[in-house]
Amino acid sequence: MSFRPPQSLSQPGFINTGFNVLEYELQSERAAALTRQGVKVEAALAALDAWDETRDGAGRHDTLLYEAADAVWALFIQREICGMRNNRDIIKRYGIPKEVLARVGTVRK
Repeated sequence: MSFRPPQSLSQPGFINTGFNVLEYELQSERAAALTRQGVKVEAALAALDAWDETRDGAGRHDTLLYEAADAVWALFIQREICGMRNNRDIIKRYGIPKEVLARVGTVRK
């Protein structure tokens, strides 16, 4: 025998319709994309931290700065898609340097 609670006690929006299943899948993909972009930001910032002027040169530093800025910009955009508009916590959590933030959204020639 199966038991089903009364419909008056069930929460609206949790009915297993096609739309709710699709919305769940979309939210899942947004979260996965946000995670992937966070990993890219971590990698770009780690490469920037590992830069050594005597070994890599000044030109490489500019390239690393712009790569990190592009990754951070993509993370900001992905967060906006997910409905998170405030980026201060991400800047603090990842320790994004000001020189990277100054280049976010800029285009290299």
